[in-house]
Amino acid sequence: MTFDYEAYVADFLTGDDEALVTRWFAEHCAMESGSGTFEGRDGMRRFLAWAHDGVRECPRIVAWVQQGQDLFAEIDMDFHATKERADFPFQHLFPGDSITVKFLAHYVLDDRGQIQRLKTMTWPAEKGVTKLPPLGPHPSQLAAYAAYTAAFSAGDAERYTRFYTDDVELLLGSVPPMRGKQAIADFYTAMFQRVRESLTVHGIEASESEIVSDTTSRFTAVADAPDFVVGPLRKGDYIEVRVIVTYTLRGGLIERIAVQRAGEPVFHRTSE
Repeated sequence: MTFDYEAYVADFLTGDDEALVTRWFAEHCAMESGSGTFEGRDGMRRFLAWAHDGVRECPRIVAWVQQGQDLFAEIDMDFHATKERADFPFQHLFPGDSITVKFLAHYVLDDRGQIQRLKTMTWPAEKGVTKLPPLGPHPSQLAAYAAYTAAFSAGDAERYTRFYTDDVELLLGSVPPMRGKQAIADFYTAMFQRVRESLTVHGIEASESEIVSDTTSRFTAVADAPDFVVGPLRKGDYIEVRVIVTYTLRGGLIERIAVQRAGEPVFHRTSE
C-alpha cells in the first residue's frame, strides 16, 4: 500500500479542513496530541475548527518514510495568525504573528489507505526548525501575507512593519512618497487616530520577487475627519476603494509598496 503523502500535504495546505478530513481520514479515526485525543471524523473536525480559528497551519515536510501501514514524518509546521489567540498551544498569538514548530508524526493507515490513527509530538516553538523567507509564492508565505494584512488592519505597527525592509518605500499617489519603516508606521498611526483602514483581499498573484494584490480598502472614521484625503468623513462614515497593490520583495520582505486605484471611492454615510 502506498499513501500519497505529498497529495495529503497539498490538500492540507489549501486550508479546506472539511475536504481534508473527508478524503484522508477514516470514519473511526483517532488523533493523539498534546492537546488531547480526538476520535472520529467529527472529533477531527472539532479539533481543526478550534486549532485553525484565526490561524493558518502550513506543513513543510523535512523527511518522511512509509513502512507498510505506518508512516513517519518530520514536519516544520508554520502557523500564521489573523486574529488574537490567547489559548493557542505554543504561544499567545496576535494578528501578524508567525511561528514554526517541529512536529514528529506517526500515521497508521487502514486497509483502504486512509488515516486510522495519528499521533503527533512537538518541540518548543522555533527549536530546530527551518524557515522560509516571510513572503513569496509558497502557500505558507501566502498565509503569512494574510497575517500581514490582518496586522495592518489591526493598526499594529510593531507587527506589520516586521514584513518591511529597513528602506521600504510607500507610494500612495495621494501623498508624497514615504521611505523607511518608521515613516510608514508614523503616517498610519496618526491616520488611525481618526480613520481606520482595513483590507479585504480578493485575490493575489505572488512570486519570489513580487506580490500583486486585488484589494478593497475600507476607511472608517472613528472621529470626524473633514480633511481626509479620500473625502470628508464624519464619525461612523466609511469609504470603500478598490485598489491594486504591488509589493516588490527583497529576501521575502517588502521593499516597495505601490498602490493604484481600480475603481472610484464608494461613500457610506451614517446619516443615510
